[in-house]
Amino acid sequence: MMTASIFVVVYAAVLAFAIACVARAVGYARLPLHLRWELYPIPHEEKERARHGGSYFELTDWWTKPTHINLLGELRSMASEIFFLRGLWEFRKKMWYRSYPFHLGLYLVIGAAGLLFFTAVLSILFPAFLFSGTAGIIQFAYRAAWLAGAILILLGAASLLIYRLTDEQLRPYTVPGDVFNLVLFIATPGLLCCGYLVRPADSPSALALAQGLLTFDTAVKVPGLLATGLIIGSLLLAYIPLTHMSHFIAKYFTYHFVRWDDRASLKDRKLEAKIAEYLTYRPNWGAPHVGGNSLNSWGDIVTSNPTQGGRK
Repeated sequence: MMTASIFVVVYAAVLAFAIACVARAVGYARLPLHLRWELYPIPHEEKERARHGGSYFELTDWWTKPTHINLLGELRSMASEIFFLRGLWEFRKKMWYRSYPFHLGLYLVIGAAGLLFFTAVLSILFPAFLFSGTAGIIQFAYRAAWLAGAILILLGAASLLIYRLTDEQLRPYTVPGDVFNLVLFIATPGLLCCGYLVRPADSPSALALAQGLLTFDTAVKVPGLLATGLIIGSLLLAYIPLTHMSHFIAKYFTYHFVRWDDRASLKDRKLEAKIAEYLTYRPNWGAPHVGGNSLNSWGDIVTSNPTQGGRK
């Protein structure tokens, strides 16, 4: 019964994670357009212009010419941010030294889980696969990746927690939720590692657990400490997209629909209609320089001179 309960929790957590991620993405996609400040350099510009931070708007009669997207440049920029946290390295190296090991550990654990379940699926479909040299290499790879990833997550989360609590600049922005999240990331791999290392000799291996989960084999006996780690890890998975830790989804929209969105409304009727609609909105922001008093529309505001308080 306990094994069945654990499997149900894992399945429910994976489903909750997927649904929450989709809901987040749809929510971001439905948000109004940003203020359309083109923040150059934009990596999908042609190579020569991207090098000096230029734009296709520099071209004479640009609206009459086709737009070329430098997909390779965009992918290169995305890869450097995703896999190396380039922005954090450039603007806050002290945090990068703590955050990068944490993120690298997450990538390794995700990769280890992928290899583990890949091996489990193949072993279920083709039992002889487990006796091949390829299976041995894959099993070594996911064990090494899991161990290295768990250690990096523990060290990275602990270092980030200490940094948040002691840095004078960061401490005012550290809320109890940040502390709770980091403690959870310390506890989860710690419990999983301890539960796996101290399990009884007759306990199932990681591969046997993955096979049992895929086939819902409740005959697999999960030791108590390892079961606790699996349940907390599952709850953490479901919890991530419900918090600001879902920035892995938000980043896509931040880059593609804010920082890199240089579409010309002249060539996009839908975009032009959206902008026309948004210009009729009446903001009520309190900042004096905005002039958002609920009386003036965005159209009134953007066609007025803020230094003189009158129309251009």
